[in-house]
Amino acid sequence: MTELEFETLRVFLKARSGLALSPDKRYLVESRLASVCTRFKIESLSRLIWEIKSGRSQAVENATIEAMTTNETFFFRDKAPFDLFQDVLLPRFIKERAASRRLRIWCAAASTGQEPYSLAMLLKEASARMPGWQIDIVATDISNEVLEKARAGIYNQFEVQRGLPIRLLVKYFTQKGDQWQIASDIRSMVDFRYLNLIEDFGRLGPFDIVYCRNVLIYFDTQTKADVLRRIAQQMPPDGALVLGASETILGITDALTLDPSYRGLYGKSASVSGASRPALVGIR
Repeated sequence: MTELEFETLRVFLKARSGLALSPDKRYLVESRLASVCTRFKIESLSRLIWEIKSGRSQAVENATIEAMTTNETFFFRDKAPFDLFQDVLLPRFIKERAASRRLRIWCAAASTGQEPYSLAMLLKEASARMPGWQIDIVATDISNEVLEKARAGIYNQFEVQRGLPIRLLVKYFTQKGDQWQIASDIRSMVDFRYLNLIEDFGRLGPFDIVYCRNVLIYFDTQTKADVLRRIAQQMPPDGALVLGASETILGITDALTLDPSYRGLYGKSASVSGASRPALVGIR
């Protein structure tokens, strides 16, 4: 693959997915796109780049984007964001939404579903405290392939051993041969949808809580700012955004503000929402 071909690929990925591929990632391109060449019987990476540039095959373009998208995830990943949900956010919104008894949650870049299913299990565990509530969990991703796996809710032994407490495995999963399927009532709690974050997502409607973890790190600063601004627009004045541990809004946007009490937690700026944001009270 020549420098020109690599640059063509970089421009394509940036325009179509927001992925900012640095020049030192050529090795990653070559390793990940080899499978695309094999799948579509394309003889070389150079020919694959030509196919992308020609725009002749939507399937090839989509497969290229999916191959270059990182889909690493597991149940209760990093633990702290789920303790935050269980101990701080959920008690807060049970109180704040007592009148409407409705809660909307968005998991962006949800990959194969472990994050939204982890939240769904926590909500199921808390269901006695929320009788009659309408809970909407919308989980989105740019890859149709991982969304299909997420909807099926079937995971191998390695996947259920990564972060999933044995108590929840026994309670909410059924073993099928050497695989495990999450219970249908948990699957039905999550609405999986295709979504490209660099495109308009206003149609999703407002969300009280947004989990957008470990995806902004792949965008350049301008794209991050745009995505964060539009996420803030989807949140009510007291909404909550949870980012990954290595992600920050500092120097990127003033549409959100850091909650100093909890790492990775952000709220809508008062200057944007037009109202002050309530302080969070809970277990730290």
